[in-house]
Amino acid sequence: MVLQAAARLPSVSLPLVEALGLVLAEDIRAPDPLPPFRASIKDGYAVVASDGPGEYPIIIESRAGNDGAGVEVTPGTVAYVTTGGPIPDGADSVVQIENSTPVNGTADGMKMVKILVKVPRGLDIREMGSDIEKDAVVLKSGELLGSAEIGLLATVGVTMVKVYPRPMVAVLSTGDELVEPSTKSLGRGQIRDSNRAMLLTAALQQQSKVVDLGIARDDEESINKIFDTAIESGVDILLTSGGVSMGDKDLVKPMLGRKGTILFEKVFMKPGKPLTFAKISAKSEDKGSAKTVLAFGLPGNPVSCLVCFQLFVVPAIRCLSGWPNPQLTRVHARIAQQIRTSADRPEYHRAILRWEFDDGSGLPGFVAVSTGGQLSSRLMSMKSANALLELPATGQMLGAGTSVQAILLSDIGSFPLNHSDKVTPSASSHTDGTANCLQTGIVLKERNVKVAILTVSDTIANGVGPDRSGPRAVSVVNTSSEALGGAFVVATAVVPDEVDKIKEVLKKWSDIDRVDLILTLGGTGFTPRDVTPEATKALLDKDAPGLSFVMLQESLKVTPFAMLSRAAAGIRGSTLIINMPGNPNAVAECMEALLPALKHALRQIKGDKREKHPRHIPHAQSQPTDQWEKSFKTATSGC
Repeated sequence: MVLQAAARLPSVSLPLVEALGLVLAEDIRAPDPLPPFRASIKDGYAVVASDGPGEYPIIIESRAGNDGAGVEVTPGTVAYVTTGGPIPDGADSVVQIENSTPVNGTADGMKMVKILVKVPRGLDIREMGSDIEKDAVVLKSGELLGSAEIGLLATVGVTMVKVYPRPMVAVLSTGDELVEPSTKSLGRGQIRDSNRAMLLTAALQQQSKVVDLGIARDDEESINKIFDTAIESGVDILLTSGGVSMGDKDLVKPMLGRKGTILFEKVFMKPGKPLTFAKISAKSEDKGSAKTVLAFGLPGNPVSCLVCFQLFVVPAIRCLSGWPNPQLTRVHARIAQQIRTSADRPEYHRAILRWEFDDGSGLPGFVAVSTGGQLSSRLMSMKSANALLELPATGQMLGAGTSVQAILLSDIGSFPLNHSDKVTPSASSHTDGTANCLQTGIVLKERNVKVAILTVSDTIANGVGPDRSGPRAVSVVNTSSEALGGAFVVATAVVPDEVDKIKEVLKKWSDIDRVDLILTLGGTGFTPRDVTPEATKALLDKDAPGLSFVMLQESLKVTPFAMLSRAAAGIRGSTLIINMPGNPNAVAECMEALLPALKHALRQIKGDKREKHPRHIPHAQSQPTDQWEKSFKTATSGC
């Protein structure tokens, strides 16, 4: 609902150096090719490749910034070139300087060089336009401009760029009990205002422009006046803290209702239940036209205030700033200790997330450490927290090692590895299936099978519900690592039920990341939005219907509705892609059914000729040794 109400701001043109961190609002095309001429990759000699080794006169020196025009390299001559220097006409290869020797003396007043090797045509030459062709799109609208993108804009001669600006965020604290943080001595019932400083800096972290509205007393006239001033000043987002609960002095919520339209109040979550969201119509500075101010009535408790800012305001800021995907990043993590879930509401549990080479399952992964007591008034629980764990409202105890979904709040790179990951390096070889990383002093188990898991769901992608299938699939892969030939999860993602977005992720994982096994979860049924098989089949080089057949047989043991599955499976390049159900339990059941053949299949896809089929036993001599064989004999008895 927040994102539906948030429309990106009108684009503006800014100098290149002011565009860092903003989102591009136009496609950028190259006005000329790069390189704009045939250029040398090495310091050496531009030659006619067919000449081969021998002594040759140097007819010209072509250096970077010097085009060497007017002289042509003909058979029997060479030109000295530096890295980036233009290749003179007639030359078709470069011999690097290490493969040449200076010759004493000259030929007709020219320096001489001895070429020691024969090189193929085109060696160490960047052809004109080989990096960027003329009129090629180098950056697309919607891309975030980092330092590399700024450099690319400069490369193609762009000095003014059209971008979406940062929103202006105004922050107001409310409450008779609040005093400025600079207050030395607190009176009875007074507290220092922490929310305002916290929200202002949180908005600055999102690269927004900020306006400090100060503290408003619990007085209707005071709040009304500040609201009017903020709205008329052209703010895009209005943040208030406090005054949205049920007390007789909670005046913010009714004031938002009078100023605009309340889209929701109270949210089924912990912390942050009193959150109120409204949109207010205001006059724009642009000729008095209408604009919308997004107003968030955040709870007064500090933790609730900041958690709601992260979950609701950050996506809104990104949306106004033109981000194509404003949602927060989610990853799977194992919890380091027991955590009891709330019985009444889903909880966003504050945690410190770090990457460990052994997350407790013998595999690499994210590990989440709780920040302790989770009271909404306890700001210490946000200290150092870089993630929110999405915990369901079950009232149950989650054991250490349980896989949960975590929302990233900040960079995790600054958190050190667990000291237990360090070992003394050794130069000895290993024969126990481990690889010794001498440079880091870390020993990793050999893991040959890279697995990626894609959850396909409108509900989860839009942040409406938690992803339960993804963590279950990660857990199943980790548990079955050895049976799969040393498998480990290298990537997880969530996309809505849209063919293009599903295909985009599958293509990246298959073609660029070279993942060995991709499991998609959900979107295989009969509803109009179930399009995972269509997206998958469009990318496959080879079908693997037997895998879908085995999963169907397994699921039919549980429910007759399994016959409605349209799941696909097949191979793209060197990647095996399998559509699985969206139900967490069904994921585990289907994986268990596929395990006897998956390791063999993955090795065959890699072209491992040593991986043979199990030794064939003549049918008359065979005995049904397990339930699968019994089922197979029953199914084929009439053939």
